[in-house]
Amino acid sequence: MDLPVADPGTERGEGPLLQCPYCDSEAMHKLAQLLLPGLAAVCVDGTTGDLFRKPSVVAVELRKEMVDYIMQRSDTFIADALIESEANQETENEMPEDPFEIVSIFMDDFSSTKRNIIGHVSGWLLSDSREDKIDDFVQEMEMTRFWPLDRREAIVEVLLKNVDLKTKFHCPEKYENEERLADHKEQCSFRPVSCPNDGCRAKVSVRCMQDHDAACPFKVLQCEQNCEKRLLRRDMDRHCVTVCSMRPMKCPFGCDSSFPECDLEKHCLEFLQAHLLKVLKVIHKKGRSEEELKELAQKLEKYDEHGKLAKAQDARPLTNVVKDLEAKMKGEPSS
Repeated sequence: MDLPVADPGTERGEGPLLQCPYCDSEAMHKLAQLLLPGLAAVCVDGTTGDLFRKPSVVAVELRKEMVDYIMQRSDTFIADALIESEANQETENEMPEDPFEIVSIFMDDFSSTKRNIIGHVSGWLLSDSREDKIDDFVQEMEMTRFWPLDRREAIVEVLLKNVDLKTKFHCPEKYENEERLADHKEQCSFRPVSCPNDGCRAKVSVRCMQDHDAACPFKVLQCEQNCEKRLLRRDMDRHCVTVCSMRPMKCPFGCDSSFPECDLEKHCLEFLQAHLLKVLKVIHKKGRSEEELKELAQKLEKYDEHGKLAKAQDARPLTNVVKDLEAKMKGEPSS
């Protein structure tokens, strides 16, 4: 099947020119994602209210019909667009140029021809129940690999070349012989290359590699919170929230301070007296003035020969250490 291009160039010899086969891989992937929910919508709308047929029963037949329909529409798209343009010269209506919008129109037009009586009711078309059934059937087809992504991408490669009038998403270059085409393909910005990140199996166009690398889940990055760890982008959020030594935390004793988790020990040592005073106010709710509690806090710190107070990094363990020290202090004769 001949694929339309914007400008075939000038032929230097006899016979047809050879077109570069490369397309924008990201655009192909995005376009392939439209086909599955499009097919699901056709199957759901065509079987709604039918007790004897389910979407899965008609999926094979409707998939073939839908592919044939949108391929035929794409084959004649340029001619149809020219006719439409001439007919609408005096109006503001213009044919869409976005390939994704164009293919969506093709699928909507096909879907409208397959709806049963209930499927034509506007209330059904706008209902949440319809959307839920479409989503469920999409998931079912994905789980059973009814229409694998690579097979969909093989179809949308042809679609993309047929409807990409501005040649934004496919290479328009043509050459008169295989040798010149091969030389071009080695330098073509649409040529597919493998992602260099370990574990990533994606193949993307050279022109898309920078964008892919900026979002690739297998890219190894320095921790966003500047701890010493280097980890995969896909693990970054979980690391920063759960185990990162630099994750921000608030003082467990109720201070207004906020600091990296790795600085908790330093904070507890620096503000030991303030933390002790908070704990002592809870232990001795009555009978002691502020000054008496401050004096007691100082005595406890001096009596703590093994530094247990500074090592307590939460209110409960610090309370237990304070009670133990107070009990020992009471049990010794005053000097």
